[in-house]
Amino acid sequence: MKIAFYGSSILSSYWNGAATYYRGLLRALARLGYDISFYEPDVYDRQKNRDIEPPDWCKVIVYEPSAQALLRVAGLASEADIVVKASGVGFEDDALLREVLANSRPDALTIFWDVDAPATLAQLRAEPDHPLHAALSQLDLVLTYGGGEPVVYAYRAMGAADCLPIYNALDPETHHPVPADKRYTGDLGFLGNRLPDREKRVESFFLEPAAGLPDQRFLLGGAGWSDKPVPANVDLLGHVGTQDHNAFNVSSKAVLNISRESMAENGFSPATRVFEAAGAGACLITDAWLGLELFLKPDEEVLVARDGKDVAEILQSLKEERAAEIGQRALQRVLEEHTYRHRAAEADRVFRRFAKHPATEAAE
Repeated sequence: MKIAFYGSSILSSYWNGAATYYRGLLRALARLGYDISFYEPDVYDRQKNRDIEPPDWCKVIVYEPSAQALLRVAGLASEADIVVKASGVGFEDDALLREVLANSRPDALTIFWDVDAPATLAQLRAEPDHPLHAALSQLDLVLTYGGGEPVVYAYRAMGAADCLPIYNALDPETHHPVPADKRYTGDLGFLGNRLPDREKRVESFFLEPAAGLPDQRFLLGGAGWSDKPVPANVDLLGHVGTQDHNAFNVSSKAVLNISRESMAENGFSPATRVFEAAGAGACLITDAWLGLELFLKPDEEVLVARDGKDVAEILQSLKEERAAEIGQRALQRVLEEHTYRHRAAEADRVFRRFAKHPATEAAE
């Protein structure tokens, strides 16, 4: 069973928060027997900042950001039984979706896989003439990596045949406990790129507590923060590759998850960082969002903060022993319920359910 997957990048996490989602899910699908080709454009210096080399479980085709190259790779959709166009590819997304659908076989299962559904839906509401509106009537299915019922109902109301979430999860082979690394030791670490709908929340949940706790060390990792004014006790680390995420997560007393504004407002949108931190056995503090308890139990497997004041209070009272206990409970929970093996099984059932002919009903 062949899947043609058009996404941002599977080789690089540089300005690409979906990388670990793609890697974990597609590797697990490959183990179920799917033959996967992943098409990614050479944009945003991602190929200069690769975290991994092309894997043996997926064929990766990197194409130049040109109209000719886009048409060439879109034409290869005709070879696939399942054709996936992800959101946020990064080069001529609308044209890519149009061409991929035009080249897909009539018997192929066509999917729009939205890795930022709350933001996409907000754009669709603001732009009635957005090309995705028309494409929804051509697609067989919309899948998302979060959003819950609010996103499902919204996509159905906009004309999608159906919409289902395949949530983020843990890849235990990539994210797992490791020894602490002195480069990342501190009291609280946050890892995330500087994005417009996240920056104010980082100021509130991370920088303000840091300013109020000058005797504690805070670590800020991610691209785009180099010119951001920060308190003296905040270390700016720059881009932290996925190969260092485990060390980053385990070396501080706690790590912080801050949802993007659209995802926090929608709820049911656990970031990849949630599962990466839990998989490393880290003590996670997260901003509050609806649906969290579906993934981790507050106060036992994760600590929840409504604002920066809560973050500061948690840090002042959090002992190393309790932090370690929370991290171990979170690790056990995600291993039992939230790995990409679990998510791939869900995706496989979805593919079977929506298959157009017997050959698509299972990976052979």
